[in-house]
Order: sequence, then C-alpha cells, then structure tokens
Amino acid sequence: MAGHSDNSILICAPMELVWQRTNDVRGWPSLFSEYAAVEVLEEDGPRVRFRLTMHPDEQQRVWSWVSERIADAKTRTVRARRVEPGPFEYMRLLWTYHETDEGVLLRWVQDFAMRPDAPVDDAAMTAHLNAASPVQLTLIKETLEAEAMSMDRAPAPSTDRPAEPSPT
Repeated sequence: MAGHSDNSILICAPMELVWQRTNDVRGWPSLFSEYAAVEVLEEDGPRVRFRLTMHPDEQQRVWSWVSERIADAKTRTVRARRVEPGPFEYMRLLWTYHETDEGVLLRWVQDFAMRPDAPVDDAAMTAHLNAASPVQLTLIKETLEAEAMSMDRAPAPSTDRPAEPSPT
C-alpha cells in the first residue's frame, strides 16, 4: 500500500510573488514553521538539490534529508523527490499553481511509501501530512498575502522629471 495526500489553499496574492517566494528554497525557514535550515547543495537552471533540516521534534530529534526540485515556470508546476528518503521507500511531490480571479490556488500532492522498518506506516504518515500540510499552507498564505498588501501600500515610484528649461 502507498500513501497519498492532496492539500491546497487559495492565496490572494499575485502569481509572480507566490511563485518566486515558494520556489526560493533558501527562504523556506521564514516561510515554513517546520524548517530550521536549508542548505542549497547544487543548482542547475530550474533544478535545485538541497538539504532541509527541521526544528527538533517533541523527543528533541532533528530530522534532515536531501531533496531535489525541478520548477517549470511555463506550466507553473514543481516536481520534487527526496534524494535521501530516510524512512520512506520513496517520496514524490507535485506542486501546482493555478491563477484564479481571486489569486493563486497552490496545491501540494504527495505520493510516498514508508519503509517496513519506519516508525510509522503509510496510513499514519498520510494522516500526519494531511494535518501538517494545511498548517504550513496557511502560514504561507498569511505571509504572502501580507507581503502583497505591503507592496500595494508602498509608494509608487516617482515619475516626476526635472523641469525642462524654458526656451528664451
């Protein structure tokens, strides 16, 4: 049996802001509450390989793994996988970005299977992801909507030019 989670949220912010911020893995510790650090290991165009480190869990264990993401700006999709799967046999993620009249619908689909010796099974991990993903999506929504609002309130760039001298 394999696990599957599918979660989404509508973010009332411009597509470019949502796309740029959610694909800037170096900035994830300020966007996600669960990540303590990100170390980019390799970048090649749209492909990024990086190490994610989580904040300590309730037992003070720190989890870390290497993932790889390939972003496709044309289709507004990101495919990702764990390179170091840890307790997973595999973990594959698909992020999609759909522009609507209200903003951007960000959707996370995660397909995975837990190793037989993992501390939890597929059903327990599915339940965990379905509880944790909406929390993280809500944090992203709140952060990006606040950023979009502050951009809207920023003073417009001046279009004033120095006065031309009058012909005499």
